[in-house]
Order: sequence, then C-alpha cells, then structure tokens
Amino acid sequence: MIVSTCQPYFAPYPGFFSKIVRSDTVVVMDAVQFPRGTTWLTRNRFKGHQGTLWMTVPVWKKGRGFQRICDVDICYDEQWARKHLTSLKTVYKHAPFFGDHEPFLEDIFSKKFERLVDLNKAIIGYLMKHLDISATLLLLSDLAIETKESLLTVEICKKVGASRFMAQKSAGKFLDQETLKKEGIELELFVPRSVIYPQLWGPFIPNLSSFDLLFTCGPGARDILTKV
Repeated sequence: MIVSTCQPYFAPYPGFFSKIVRSDTVVVMDAVQFPRGTTWLTRNRFKGHQGTLWMTVPVWKKGRGFQRICDVDICYDEQWARKHLTSLKTVYKHAPFFGDHEPFLEDIFSKKFERLVDLNKAIIGYLMKHLDISATLLLLSDLAIETKESLLTVEICKKVGASRFMAQKSAGKFLDQETLKKEGIELELFVPRSVIYPQLWGPFIPNLSSFDLLFTCGPGARDILTKV
C-alpha cells in the first residue's frame, strides 16, 4: 500500500493532488502546529477579470497561542462566506462547468463549520471525487500517534500498514530515509509537473485553486491532472 501525507489546504491547487492521485491512503497532517503567519491552510487564489482573486477564511488566533491545525476554529464575525460565494458566481458564471459545482459551493458556504480542518477536508474530498481520485483520507489526529519528526513519517507508515511512502523530491532531505529502509518501507520521490489548462480572463496563471480547473475543464480535469 502506498501512503502519503498532506496538510489540509483550503481549496488546494492541482499540484496538491499530484501526490494524492499516486497514493492509496493519504494522512492529513492536522495534528501539527498551525503556522503563525500567512498560510495556504486559510487562503487560496482564484481568477477574475482583473487577474488573481484571493479568498481567505478568517480564523481565531488572538489569545490562543500555539495551536494544532485540528484545534483552529473559523471566525464568522464577518460575512466572508457570502462574499466569497458571490465573487465566485460573478467571475465564473461563464465558465463551461461552473453550474455543475454551484450547488456544492452554495452548500459549503452556507454551513458553519466550527473547525477549519473540517471545512478544508470537505472541500478536498469533493475535489478528489470530481478529479476521480479514490485514495482514502485519514486524519493524523485520529491515529493516536505522539511521535514527532523525524520519526513521525515512519510511525504513520507503520500505523496504516504502508509498504511504500510517496513524497515530493524536495521533501526527501527532511525524511529519515535510513529508518524507513530499516522498517521495510520503500521511499518513492517524484517531481510534480506544472498543470496547464484553458482558463478564463486572459493569460494563464499557474497554481490557482483546483476549482478553477474544474469550472473550465469539467470531466476532462482528471486527464489534464495526470497527463505525462
């Protein structure tokens, strides 16, 4: 079984799924520390007539010190969800497949998820479904693993019964490759490629949210994602 790990990004870009599509099981790293600065966990980029369109999910930080990702709560003091939904409808209303996903957007932005990880996991699951990715998602917080890196990856593999661990080549230097080998776990490193596809609104902008890919390419998104 091939396992990989990921952080629960908000509406992640297509390259995020290039590792997941190669995996049988993906462990979402929600029990690690939430970053103190800007992070892809709470924001991502879409595209409008003026170019890049940023969307951010506000979360509670003040007075909470260091938090694990799984403990971060969403702030609903502002009407950000309604504004995001209105923006998406405005800039993507002419996208060929936007209507296929509009009901999901209306549903996800009308719910009030308490925890950030639950919102992001729901979105990631939806994107996986429509990119035809069948990997199983598990939360690190559900695995009862107390070990920290550099042995955390080894313990994750042992916990889920993985024989192979998939990671981007750039992450190889952070992994305990010797211990993985000693435990009989094969390490697979790969270099993700750029995902290029037709977009609305002028010149191509790389690494937008995967929703941009789905809105414009629909059922063809999977082939674009996995094209060699």
